[in-house]
Amino acid sequence: MNEKYRGVWPVMLTPFDDRREIDWESLKKLIDWYIASGVNGLFANCQSSEMFFLSEAESLQLTRFVVNYVDGRVPVVASGHTACGLSQQIDQLGKIAETGVDSVILISNRFAMREESDDVALTNIQAITANVPAKVGLGIYECPYPYKRLLSDAIVSWCAKSGRFTFIKDTCCQIDTIRRRVQLVKGSGLHIANANGQTLLASLRAGAAGYSGVMTNFHPELYVWLCDNWEKEPEKAEVLSAYLSTASLAEHLDYPICAKDYQKSIGNFKSVASRVRDAGNYYAAHFTSNMREMVQLGEFVKRQLGIGK
Repeated sequence: MNEKYRGVWPVMLTPFDDRREIDWESLKKLIDWYIASGVNGLFANCQSSEMFFLSEAESLQLTRFVVNYVDGRVPVVASGHTACGLSQQIDQLGKIAETGVDSVILISNRFAMREESDDVALTNIQAITANVPAKVGLGIYECPYPYKRLLSDAIVSWCAKSGRFTFIKDTCCQIDTIRRRVQLVKGSGLHIANANGQTLLASLRAGAAGYSGVMTNFHPELYVWLCDNWEKEPEKAEVLSAYLSTASLAEHLDYPICAKDYQKSIGNFKSVASRVRDAGNYYAAHFTSNMREMVQLGEFVKRQLGIGK
């Protein structure tokens, strides 16, 4: 069984310059920062990367750049699965598979239209799986944009039994559902990565493989510590989990602008530019002070718990 898909997998940001072109030098700094924090792998070309706002050429260039710059230091998975038509999706995913990623991550809402059934979604997953090169693993991300399609038990079970799937980025935010999914994939090579900080500790106790969420763009080292130490130091894990659950609310402060502002404050990014939204509201609403205080409190929690010594 492949265990490399455990632990913490940041959903990568894409830095842009002030003209909203990809800033490759800032991307190098970001990658090095993730890896220095001890993460287990990287999820490139995802929603946090603004993949729905990249051209296909940019999507492929971005993924290749990440794979090449990482140079084997950690495994890399990537999506870029944004197309609507099935044949177009298969072509798109085949090109991503050729970039050298360890797994190609499919977007759950691309399998069927909002009003279509889970049976339609499963049929399309099966068609895609049969047409993506077997040399790479496959994963699924329950991306909330343009709409959220949660995976049915039948789909999770089929993916686990197929032998092709390695990684589900779970966004259900429901611990009972996560527990059920963990049982459905038990004994297979499919790992459940929770994207929700509030249920993370409970999901680790239930057998989930780790964390892959937006807050890795602020304090990945705290998630690494929790995933590595929740069994050995349960009291510290409870305190840290309480902080991380509260800090996760920062996602609602104009993400990804808030994360890009933080990356700029530590010297990784030169600009907070985004193709998803303008930064004006973030600064006008004085969210910067909220973010700084969230980060400062995290540093205090780290010192109090003796994390990183």
